[in-house]
Amino acid sequence: MTKQGIRRGALGAAGVLGFLALVEAAGRLGLIDRDIMPYVSTVLASAAGLVLEADFLKHVLATLEACAIGLLIAIAVAVPAGLLLGTVPVVERSVRPVVEFLRPIPSVSLIPLAMFLFPDSADAKISLIVYTCSWPLLINTMYGLADVDPLAKETLRSFGFGALPVVVRVSLPSAAPFIATGIRIAVSVTLIVAVSVELIAGGEGGIGTFLSQAGAANRIDRMLAATVWAGVLGLAANLLFTAGERRLFRWHHARAGEAT
Repeated sequence: MTKQGIRRGALGAAGVLGFLALVEAAGRLGLIDRDIMPYVSTVLASAAGLVLEADFLKHVLATLEACAIGLLIAIAVAVPAGLLLGTVPVVERSVRPVVEFLRPIPSVSLIPLAMFLFPDSADAKISLIVYTCSWPLLINTMYGLADVDPLAKETLRSFGFGALPVVVRVSLPSAAPFIATGIRIAVSVTLIVAVSVELIAGGEGGIGTFLSQAGAANRIDRMLAATVWAGVLGLAANLLFTAGERRLFRWHHARAGEAT
């Protein structure tokens, strides 16, 4: 890690600690009602205790499993679809109005429909994750194909290669960094969708189910503690995929840096 990265991480950590200290002080001074918002120290202690609870870990695993399955299905569906739309202009122009109509629809608004189509809450959760993750993957794949050097494609065609070999040998490798960016964006929303569905649809397991159970028991500290872990998991996943993307496609970031 570079010195600039370490400095940025230290400043971010200092900002988080400063915010937590400020909220803790506000609670201690009576500016925040303890019945509404427990002390930060109480929430953090509950969050530390949740790690030792097997029941909570099962809920976390249920959420992460649905996120992983939904993301893999989305990649398997959206990336080939993006390759098709990005390489066949007639298909792209035909499908574009449908894409532009469906893409802005919030996934949360589709939860009742998913519950109707998939009585099993786990299936409803995965289906909405697939729906939500498919759009950044599809759009980034198409954008990456549009950025491919036309000279490289023409050079390969001049040697007698057909459309499919050109896509495999030139277009797909060139679009890979954009596809990786789409995966990183999709990862950041999988947890949001999964927990939202669990909160509304319920089910046998998941962080959202745990939040509902803690709320029914009036355990605000456990609700906030589980929320903290949801945030930590989302942040960790984003940092992990960002680091992997930069390592795998260092050449792309170097070229973009030179361009800017």
